[in-house]
Amino acid sequence: MTSNEMNEILKKHKIWLTSNGKNGGQIELAADLSYSQIVGTDLRCASLNNSNLTHAKLSYTNLKGAELSFCNLEWAELCYTNLERVNLSFSNLKNADLRYANLSHANLYRAVLQSANLRGADLNAADLRGADLSNADLRDVNLRDVDLSCPKLHRTILPESTFIILGEKYIISIYGDYVRASSCANTHYQNHLASEWRQFSKQDILDMDGEDTLKFYPRLLDIIDFYCGKGERPEWLKAQNNDL
Repeated sequence: MTSNEMNEILKKHKIWLTSNGKNGGQIELAADLSYSQIVGTDLRCASLNNSNLTHAKLSYTNLKGAELSFCNLEWAELCYTNLERVNLSFSNLKNADLRYANLSHANLYRAVLQSANLRGADLNAADLRGADLSNADLRDVNLRDVDLSCPKLHRTILPESTFIILGEKYIISIYGDYVRASSCANTHYQNHLASEWRQFSKQDILDMDGEDTLKFYPRLLDIIDFYCGKGERPEWLKAQNNDL
């Protein structure tokens, strides 16, 4: 695709956005855009599924709500890019530069992020099921509400105070002061501050996953104490332990 052709497509997309879809034309491409330079462009809601974006420069671009599934973004520059709620499922982001990118609520299901630079990125509530984060740099990343029990994390550089505890009744992920307990089948999870976990009533715990959670609760508090520092236990649990 020539630069003139690309500029025309971008122009029509801009008109489409500003006219609320009444004029112009939404970007719907499955093209070879490798080595393209699309910096600082408004590409909200663009459809680029199956496109080749290797080595493309997309920094400071707004891709909120865009479709980028099955794309090849290897070595792409995406730093400071808005990728909020973008569908990147099954995409190849190996060695991509995603520093300080906004990936909150993004769909990264089975995406390949090997050796990607995600330092300072926002991954809040992103879907990382089946994603490969081997050798990726996640320092200073926002991982709140992220399930880290499934992604491949071989030699991944995780943010400070981030831990994943396997081999328990539930998979425990600790990110700063937040503690997430996920069922092994990942059918449900609970994510709360460590201080909140220590204050729940017996009924609160039962409502989470019935007797299974209640039985595991003392063990969970032991894990929280070890990784987050010793804390108080609810009075009902103290009384229960005294009765044993």
